Amino acid sequence: MKSINFMTMKPCCRVLISRKISPFLGIPLPKSHQFFAPNSSAFQFNQSLHTAPKTRIVNLQSILKKNQQPFFAPSSTRGQSRIFSSSCLCGKLSHRGLYVIARVASVRNYSTSVETRVNDKNFERIYVQGGLNVKPLVVEKIDLDENIVSNEEPNVKVGEDSLDDKSSDGLSSVEAVKNVGREESEVDKEAWRLLENAVVSYCGSPVGTLAANDPNDKLPLNYDQVFIRDFVPSALAFLLKGDSEIVRNFLLHTLQLQSWEKTVDCYSPGQGLMPASFKVRTVPLDENKSEEVLDPDFGESAIGRVAPVDSGLWWIILLRAYGKITGDYALQERVDVQTGIKLILNLCLSDGFDMFPSLLVTDGSCMIDRRMGIHGHPLEIQALFYSALRCSREMLRVDDGSKNLIRAINNRLSALSFHIREYYWVDMKKINEIYRYKTEEYSTEATNKFNIYPEQIPHWLMDWIPEKGGYLIGNLQPAHMDFRFFTLGNLWSIVSSLGTPKQNEAILNLIEAKWDDLVGLMPLKICYPALESEEWRIITGSDPKNTPWSYHNGGSWPTLLWQFTLACMKMGRTDLAKKAVDLAETRLPADRWPEYYDTRYGKFVGKQARLYQTWTIAGYLTSKMLLENPEMASLLFWEEDYDLLEICVCALSKSGRKKCSRGAAKSQILV
Repeated sequence: MKSINFMTMKPCCRVLISRKISPFLGIPLPKSHQFFAPNSSAFQFNQSLHTAPKTRIVNLQSILKKNQQPFFAPSSTRGQSRIFSSSCLCGKLSHRGLYVIARVASVRNYSTSVETRVNDKNFERIYVQGGLNVKPLVVEKIDLDENIVSNEEPNVKVGEDSLDDKSSDGLSSVEAVKNVGREESEVDKEAWRLLENAVVSYCGSPVGTLAANDPNDKLPLNYDQVFIRDFVPSALAFLLKGDSEIVRNFLLHTLQLQSWEKTVDCYSPGQGLMPASFKVRTVPLDENKSEEVLDPDFGESAIGRVAPVDSGLWWIILLRAYGKITGDYALQERVDVQTGIKLILNLCLSDGFDMFPSLLVTDGSCMIDRRMGIHGHPLEIQALFYSALRCSREMLRVDDGSKNLIRAINNRLSALSFHIREYYWVDMKKINEIYRYKTEEYSTEATNKFNIYPEQIPHWLMDWIPEKGGYLIGNLQPAHMDFRFFTLGNLWSIVSSLGTPKQNEAILNLIEAKWDDLVGLMPLKICYPALESEEWRIITGSDPKNTPWSYHNGGSWPTLLWQFTLACMKMGRTDLAKKAVDLAETRLPADRWPEYYDTRYGKFVGKQARLYQTWTIAGYLTSKMLLENPEMASLLFWEEDYDLLEICVCALSKSGRKKCSRGAAKSQILV
């Protein structure tokens, strides 16, 4: 038996291990977690859950090296308790942001198996046998040439020391940000104080930030939870300031929740789904002790009961940003993290009935989480999907076990970028082309491929779009083009280079030319224009919260500021970003950092807006720090990927009838 290294840790928490959650490979446990050592004959859990004065944590590298196989067990969701079973046993808790009311997860015996597939190619079969009383975690090879780990020693660390594992490059990058030498303004100091007050702790370690933290709000609803989507600007603010612990903890804890229970009316969505949010709950035990548990929400408690499509995509994007800013690439290379990425991609890349390379999703599955007529192939999801694919291609370990997935990623990237660039783009030239479309064309050589009727072009658009500007439309389906301007999708298309360089420049030209409409008195409109009158009644179902020029229906969202700043910095238009940041800085503190603004020009605080909204605060801080540190901003966006030009799968380019935009981009760079 190989020697085992131990680390002494303080007692406080205990871990209940179910078939889903493996603390050995999931989260570097806080100081207080109790662990179990394997015996010499097999990897078995000690069944006695006693509390000792000191607890030992096992270094698993020697165990993993012995078998050269990962220990990670995501499986089906049947039969699980709803609350995350990694729990914390502490005294009475006084952490900010912890809310009581919970139940304790049970530990059961499970036996199940899972196959992950992309384009009918197996990556690995991962399963658990028999629960806690037998050898619990097994990874079985399917094909000899498709192992998910190489011959190198797996980079898996368990314990407190792994929280601060950074490379020297990461430390120097962070120091560059911390040593800017700028004296913080009073607004910045207030924003940082509010952001730090919103931090949520789990077993003594920070794991995220509340969606909103208004002390006068007596009915927080789900704003007292940590949302994956909402935490991204908070994470970037902390990373840019040099605080990486909270982001690392967040990434690993949400990874542990990835394959947890998620059912609506006895039906479970696909494996790999990330929760929309989670909440730290405390459960009173006996005497003066209490237990902490993580309670995830996969949409089964949300309004409309819609599972979040964007959570997993944001998680992958944040994982890349963490590595870029800190230099801690070891986190990406962990076996459990690599498997988590694969599960998300497997869910997104699985074959279905759809003929398009874009993701088909239902209404309310992203930032616009209520009925707003975005079902189908909304631009926001496609831009995030494209970004997540590019992130994954950077982070996935290249070996026999991942070669099929990487091939699928490359093919999808090429097809998706062509599809969006060719069919979602509108400018004066394209609108005039649509205006003259012939309909009912039947052939592979048809010009009007989606049978769009010219009468769909709205009257407001003809006079609104400038000569030198353009944008990507909100949605495309058979016989339907949603001509609304959706800000997040267009900004993220710039950041990820989903659009061509010329298109990206035209989007910012449009925003500058239509500044009053898209920015007004508060950056930035979530979409333009608003649905009104009969159109509002039919499309939203007479939603009283999405009334015209309010909330998602044309409301102004300050959190979009950081993405606007990043897009502007990529395109060399920092003047626009500074103008927007200055505008927000004058109003946000006075208005107590609201969630959104109402009216056509963003004049009033939203009628149902939460105050002290965390991603409003974090978006402002991130924007300020990005402008002050252009080298950090360059780590967060992507340039045009000309390697994809070589593998363009566009059928039109083969026919010669129409030139592929990727080919055009390549010819531009060669000139």
